[in-house]
Amino acid sequence: MAVTDFAANRAEARAVYPRRAAVISWIFFDWAAQPYFTLITTFVFAPYFANFVAPNPATGQALWGFAAAGAGFSIALLSPVLGAIADASGRRKPWIAGFGALLVIGASAMWIGRPGDPGIIPPLLLAYAIASIGVEFATVFNNAMMPTLVPPERIGRLSGTGWATGYIGGILSLIIVLGFLAASPETGRTLFGFAPLFGLDPVSHQGDRITGPLTAIWFVIFVTPMFLLTPDYPAKRPVREALRVGLVGLKGTLAELPKQKSLSTFLLANMIYTDGLVSLFAFGGIYAAGTFGWHTLQIGTFGIMLAIAGTIGAWLGGKLDDYLGPKRVIAGSMMVLLLSVIAILLVDKDSIFLIKVAPPQPGGPLFAGAAEKAYLVLGCLIGAAGGPLQAAARTLLIRLAPKDRIAQYFGLFALTGKVTSFIGPLLIGAVTAATASQKAGMSVLVIFFTVGMVLLMMVEEPKTRLVTTP
Repeated sequence: MAVTDFAANRAEARAVYPRRAAVISWIFFDWAAQPYFTLITTFVFAPYFANFVAPNPATGQALWGFAAAGAGFSIALLSPVLGAIADASGRRKPWIAGFGALLVIGASAMWIGRPGDPGIIPPLLLAYAIASIGVEFATVFNNAMMPTLVPPERIGRLSGTGWATGYIGGILSLIIVLGFLAASPETGRTLFGFAPLFGLDPVSHQGDRITGPLTAIWFVIFVTPMFLLTPDYPAKRPVREALRVGLVGLKGTLAELPKQKSLSTFLLANMIYTDGLVSLFAFGGIYAAGTFGWHTLQIGTFGIMLAIAGTIGAWLGGKLDDYLGPKRVIAGSMMVLLLSVIAILLVDKDSIFLIKVAPPQPGGPLFAGAAEKAYLVLGCLIGAAGGPLQAAARTLLIRLAPKDRIAQYFGLFALTGKVTSFIGPLLIGAVTAATASQKAGMSVLVIFFTVGMVLLMMVEEPKTRLVTTP
């Protein structure tokens, strides 16, 4: 092919993609959804639940794990079916809107989580499960829009930029909560030394509970540009016909999957290492609360540091993804996670790698203990590796999956990310409950990352096609 023909072909392929404003608006979905993971599942509400709503931290960790397992099981059952229907119908935005509404309803209802009220635990965990189902399904259909936004050689950068933008949104939401809303019950002051806005009561932990409604409002505001500016796939057929066609297509896809060795192996690897990663993020704050006695301000500050590390990691990971390929980025990230988890299990409030150190002093400076500092460093490594791992995983799926069934395969991707997602929290909850040891519960994560790494090495990554059509 002549150079001029090649240039013209590439320019023509790029011309089918939408304008920059549409791409930026799509990226802001990650910004809109991230506070759910930052504020609720990791750094504020989950540790608050374990420490102040549940009878004790170990019981709280177990109950939270069981609720996460129930939501994950529901997501695993429905993700491929809904993805197949979406591919058959052609539309993505209606699904994002519907499941986004579940996120808004469930997150808003988490305000009811008053401290020391056992009767509120079942409806609170139900609200958490509903919100989890909503955000995960909305993410499935948002991911499926990626191939129509940029050329294939820029998919890694788009995915990494989305994750990095999400982390920045999580950082900002966490700063808002810690600096202006959540105050210490002892001092009545926020991290910035202010009285809480809106008269939020520190004693009843209204600053922790407000994270649910804040997450809902945040999502509605920042997901709106995507609905207004990012083009959707054109409608292909009515929903009833799409249901029939989608289910037939899903049946055919499942029958073909064993023949696609690399794709099926990658989905299996994703099933295992994602379970470990989600469990690590879900229980990292709870584990720190139980190990060091951290409360909202300490855990939230820790969360800001992790999110900053995650932002940098996701951004750099996106560039490395386009340069080295997503498989290498996933493998490197997983190795960092595995070593960091092993190291965390060797850190206690009065020891680092079995070497005795002075424990933190009650009422002392923030993170003054040597073990706390070690936990911060390891947490930042986890944050820096988690972003690239997740961003590169969706890039690798796009390279492996048939382009005309991308939502269906993202449904399978979500399935493999969720079909055993109840096992990680369930194992952590069960081992923690059986041993009354948070450390023993967290140790199961080593198995997930090790097995995931072995399976990933068996995946053959295809070369990126320079010119394609969405």
